Amino acid sequence: MAILTRLTQVPQLPISSHSFLILAAPFCTHLHLHPSSEPTTEIERIAKIINDHPFPDHPLRPTLLQHIPSPLPSNTFLNDVLGRLFAAHSNGLKALEFFKFCLHHSQPSPTPDAFEKTLHILARMRYFDQSWELMREIKRTHPFLLTLKSMSILLSKIAKFQSFEETIEAFQRMENEVFVGRKFGTEEFNVLLRAFCTQRQMKEARSVFQKMYSRFPPNTKTMNLLLLGFKESSDVTAVELFYHEMIRRGFKPNAVTYSIRIDAYCKSGCFVDGLRVFEEMGRAKFEPTLEIITTMIHGAGVAKDKTKARHLFDEITLRNLCPDIGAYNALISSLIRSDDVKSAAALMEDMEAKHIGHDSMTYHMMFSGFMRMEDVGGFYELYSKMIRRNFVPKARTVVMIMKFFCENRRVDLGLDLWGYLVEKGYCPHSHVLDLLVTGLCARGMVLQAFECSKQMLERGRQMSEASFLIMERSLLQAHATDKYGELEQLRKKLKTVLPPAKQLSSEIPASS
Repeated sequence: MAILTRLTQVPQLPISSHSFLILAAPFCTHLHLHPSSEPTTEIERIAKIINDHPFPDHPLRPTLLQHIPSPLPSNTFLNDVLGRLFAAHSNGLKALEFFKFCLHHSQPSPTPDAFEKTLHILARMRYFDQSWELMREIKRTHPFLLTLKSMSILLSKIAKFQSFEETIEAFQRMENEVFVGRKFGTEEFNVLLRAFCTQRQMKEARSVFQKMYSRFPPNTKTMNLLLLGFKESSDVTAVELFYHEMIRRGFKPNAVTYSIRIDAYCKSGCFVDGLRVFEEMGRAKFEPTLEIITTMIHGAGVAKDKTKARHLFDEITLRNLCPDIGAYNALISSLIRSDDVKSAAALMEDMEAKHIGHDSMTYHMMFSGFMRMEDVGGFYELYSKMIRRNFVPKARTVVMIMKFFCENRRVDLGLDLWGYLVEKGYCPHSHVLDLLVTGLCARGMVLQAFECSKQMLERGRQMSEASFLIMERSLLQAHATDKYGELEQLRKKLKTVLPPAKQLSSEIPASS
């Protein structure tokens, strides 16, 4: 791809006005984005083979037999490949086939982590029938892989995409059909509550608590989960009311309790109240953790008090703690909220110097910051730096970058970003395809839009109805009826193996 030439000729384009997040970054001067000398690891190679495999035309097993030695190199290999497939938004049935292949070709038994990743990939795509089938199979063959976490993964997705009644029924199925012989108690009850609380379904959570607490006596973790649910619902008043109810019921707050209250205030912009609870926590003889101090740094940023944010960050080492990526990200966010881009950029360089590295959140804030400051050149330079490092950000950041390219008349770079993701073995999110198809077709690049759509469908991920309608109109106008027919056939074939359309969600995941 001719990215080098195009990026060195980037014009200073106007940026569309949006509500952006935060951040900025150091600049790079050399723009070679696709280094051919970088060796591909075995994990990346196998994950790419799986993700690129034609679906559902051919079974995956023969390909796996050809490329994976038997027995498997290690359990770490299995876990890492599944982790890559999760991040790459691979089709859930491919991940399932890979996991089952490893069940029969691995001398050491798979770890619970591998099973949980597989279940998560399936449930995320709403393959609930296959998820239940896998749970029952594991109960028969590897019951030790069944954990509270695996129960939590499936219940949370059911609570997210199905009804309240179906979630309760799923909990009962867990008890009667999957975790047979295990006496369900408060810990299992907490998993059910957590499923509703993490989805901000507090009416449902309170209903379950009222109906079932006599069977499952609540503990402090139970109360903290409900407190967390009110916090996730951004209802500070409800958090404080339930906190006092918790005290009246005789539960003693712990460090987690204080942490949730502090986070609720900080995220709501009530930093002074967060600071009050922080000091209250100290008087209760609870030492603040790195995570709590990070929350306070973020809260100072929301209040645009960069001086206090820096002071809290400096306190980390004074408390004999070591700042991690999260703490740096919180301070960077705080600096950008105060429009101190220069200091934020210096902090990112400091992370590099200390070998702390950057994660997807760092890049997301960076790109948002350049957009906030209307620094188009800085945005492109950060993009080139990210690609040069072979870093693939999470879906929401990819969507943001693609939107920026398309809105600023740089669909050529959008096409390069798509190619980079596919080259790395990823199947981009449907929102990314929506943006790219719209941008390409608007500029008459219909054949390129067709190829991108075809790549996504061949990898077992469905394109949105909106994108397909744009492709239908554009291809028919270009008299490319054969290509329209090809896309239509691929979509129809996928509909036979994907979950029903009513279960599908178009949301952008905040994390993988």
